[in-house]
Amino acid sequence: MSDLHAVPADTLDADDALASFRDEFLIPRHGDGEQAYFCGNSLGLQPRGVREALLQELDDWAALGVEAHFHGKHPWMPYHNEVRDGLAHIAGAEPSEVVAMNSLTANLHLLMVSFYRPTAQRPAILMEAGAFPSDQYAMASQVRFHGFDPATDLIEVQPDEANGTISMAAVERALEEHGHRIALVMWPGVQYRTGQAFDLREITRLAHAKGCVAGFDLAHAAGNLPLSLHDSGADFAAWCSYKYLNSGPGAVSGAFVHARHARTDRPRFAGWWGHDQASRFRMGPDFQPTPGADGWQLSNPPILALAPLRVSLDLFSRAGLPALRAKSEKLTAYLEAQVLARLPNVLEIVTPTEPERRGCQLSLRVRAGRDQGRALFDYLVAQGIVGDWREPDVIRISPVPLYNRFSDISRFIAAVETWSAPAGGIA
Repeated sequence: MSDLHAVPADTLDADDALASFRDEFLIPRHGDGEQAYFCGNSLGLQPRGVREALLQELDDWAALGVEAHFHGKHPWMPYHNEVRDGLAHIAGAEPSEVVAMNSLTANLHLLMVSFYRPTAQRPAILMEAGAFPSDQYAMASQVRFHGFDPATDLIEVQPDEANGTISMAAVERALEEHGHRIALVMWPGVQYRTGQAFDLREITRLAHAKGCVAGFDLAHAAGNLPLSLHDSGADFAAWCSYKYLNSGPGAVSGAFVHARHARTDRPRFAGWWGHDQASRFRMGPDFQPTPGADGWQLSNPPILALAPLRVSLDLFSRAGLPALRAKSEKLTAYLEAQVLARLPNVLEIVTPTEPERRGCQLSLRVRAGRDQGRALFDYLVAQGIVGDWREPDVIRISPVPLYNRFSDISRFIAAVETWSAPAGGIA
């Protein structure tokens, strides 16, 4: 066990070079103080700069009307370009490989129109068992849409490790057995319930070796883990921006299409904003896609949704991804060390212990069972300590490096100790 558990949280906070970034966020209140907020994996906190950014767009709309497309402080016509470099940095991609558009599941469907091309010989999608329901529904509906049966053509890799995680060997075995039937490997960057992170480069390699397309849902990876989508060789990916990217509820999503598909003749659903920019306003009848990820756009960019993303990406740029990852690993290690040292009989850690196999989330199971787990979760909320509950029995605690402190973790540990004492939740 690491001796990190013995270091006072205040000492670690005092040594935190990124501590000032907490002041860039609005921390929800609890009584006379602040929440200990560990729910960035569901909804990131609001950056202070978002209000001003939104008001600027509203003011430009009021003052300029349609002319704000060209003459606003941040002209609307090229507005999506203002987040392109930031998204590329987050994704480890070339700028032409990324675009901000739509929502996550909508983007997955649009990308699968192009990249899930099943045949009678290769009808199947490979995914993890226990995927987030939206992914499950999307994959099953795509299989049905093409006239195949999810019962046979949606292949799920079952957990083969302790605590319900999946080894790379299990993925490889599934591809060895079923690869000849698989059209698409659709995999998460981080599994939402267990918090397990996956090696995207290796999964892509295994998929391509069997002639399969490799796509990724990065809902829990974008803004959480360093990504290298271009170098990984992944064919496509999509992610949301309301979690670790702190862009607000229902925030605009992101999409990645590898550069080798920039001028693909794969079929796609088309809309006018995906049309080649040089001729878009000629209003011709024939669709000519913009090269790169931009060519998958359908409609005008949502300016009021892009403004918060622009603000948030600036914070990532200022903090630096290497520094954020270093602090994230230390926060998560501190949480792990505290649980193992002080709560070994109360909490079980589901998430892998290796730093490279997890982001900032630790999924915790109460050893006394599901009912006690739910009771603990409700107790924590009443104390102003906000994680989230995932059925059947997991509390997700995610210390985010941009705004969480080591003292937030100490507060969580102390609350669980109080709850689990003989006079508290369990004896």
